[in-house]
Amino acid sequence: MKKLLLIAAIATFFAGCAVGPLPGVIYTGADYGLDATANTVGSKVGTAQAQAILGIVATGDASINTAAKKAGISRISHVDYKVKNIIGVYITYEIYVYGE
Repeated sequence: MKKLLLIAAIATFFAGCAVGPLPGVIYTGADYGLDATANTVGSKVGTAQAQAILGIVATGDASINTAAKKAGISRISHVDYKVKNIIGVYITYEIYVYGE
């Protein structure tokens, strides 16, 4: 049982570190571009967030749809996201949707 828990802990640690295109083993705090459309850049921005603890529990809704609805956006121009990962113990993922 101890070996199984150790393997699960190691897998969780390394899975937690692989967040975003530039993962950091100890810390990641970076912004990334996700998607763009042909629509002009809008004045509205909507956000949505999800978080995970130890790679065991994950909650939240970081969907593009949720972020767009929060800001009343019907024409999306582009989408960015931000990742914060502290040694795989606490991870946040926040999406930013821009448009009109």
